[in-house]
Amino acid sequence: MHIWLLSPYQTGSHQSWSENYQRYSQHKITLLTMAGRFWKWRMQGGAIELAAQARSALANGAPDAIVATDMVNLPVWLGLLRSDLPRDIPILYYMHENQLTYPWRPGEKPDLTYAMFNWTSQLCADRIAFNSHYHRQSWFDEVPRLLKHFPDYNHLPLIDDARAKSIVLPVGIRCDRLMPVNGPAQSIEPDAASWETRPTGQSPLIVWNQRWEYDKRPDLFFNLLYRLADAGVPFQLAVAGENFRNIPSEFEEAHQRLRDHIVHWGYLDSYTDYVNLLHRADLVISTAIHEFFGISILEAIVAGAFPLLPNRLSYPELIPDALHPACLYDDEDDLFAKTQQRLQALRSAPPSLRNHIMAEYDWEHVAARYDAELAELCSRQG
Repeated sequence: MHIWLLSPYQTGSHQSWSENYQRYSQHKITLLTMAGRFWKWRMQGGAIELAAQARSALANGAPDAIVATDMVNLPVWLGLLRSDLPRDIPILYYMHENQLTYPWRPGEKPDLTYAMFNWTSQLCADRIAFNSHYHRQSWFDEVPRLLKHFPDYNHLPLIDDARAKSIVLPVGIRCDRLMPVNGPAQSIEPDAASWETRPTGQSPLIVWNQRWEYDKRPDLFFNLLYRLADAGVPFQLAVAGENFRNIPSEFEEAHQRLRDHIVHWGYLDSYTDYVNLLHRADLVISTAIHEFFGISILEAIVAGAFPLLPNRLSYPELIPDALHPACLYDDEDDLFAKTQQRLQALRSAPPSLRNHIMAEYDWEHVAARYDAELAELCSRQG
């Protein structure tokens, strides 16, 4: 099949997702994209540019199906192309995130306009795909409150229609790029050690590889490290991850207070350097209050880092039930206790956990699920 993929915010995880699906799909994927900046303007006006790109792409024929990300104002895009596109092309609307349950920055006033863009786009789509069960459930829990905010004609029964055509399709990761330098493996042996042996006398390494944003709660993460330092627990710290113009103040403070523990600080432009850092890591920790999926955590686990994650958000569905007691924590005190335990009794991520992630989230498997869903959607339409 020939599939158009619309991505008006082509950077970071959105870019990785679209390009890797294009790479691993059995179908021909044509990307219609825009630079990943000015997210509000992309949602307001991006449909105009993407419609212009679509008209040009029609010179090579109409697609068999269309995938649009949650940053696309789908009703506007379809309206602009009403005389150009065949009316029966099936559309899958992919929810990386949403503008209803995504937490607003402190001091920002929520703007329901962008949540309504998501909602009306879902109504236009033939299929709605969420990247996790948590994301799907949290969206449909909140949509009734969104619509009841308005005075009349809110069409609440449409929520059941949208839920009925919604599914979960996870994001994929490139497990082959996270393997040790001696080549990829199909599975991790039960007695496998960490990818690299730590030099004698070197303290365990804790890694932060998430965005430098308030919703990842860096204050809780660094407070944990301050407690460890005050208790005399030895550790090293590597802080990577993408950072933006408005960096939370907690990072500047931590850079000073933890300077004796820091072995790396800042975004790594080289993916090879990033993977090498993950291979050295003993622990990857999340203190997030928002996570619809968790790509960076999965990458760290496949590379060998043991995860300590909140027992909420999308994390419980990423970790097999049998490993919840070891990998998930309930509150700050539980996290402190589990971190101390892991630092004093080091082990890499369990082989069963890494094998589970490779089986469930490697792009070769995930792309096949996308392909099957789009083929089934086309067969229904056709």
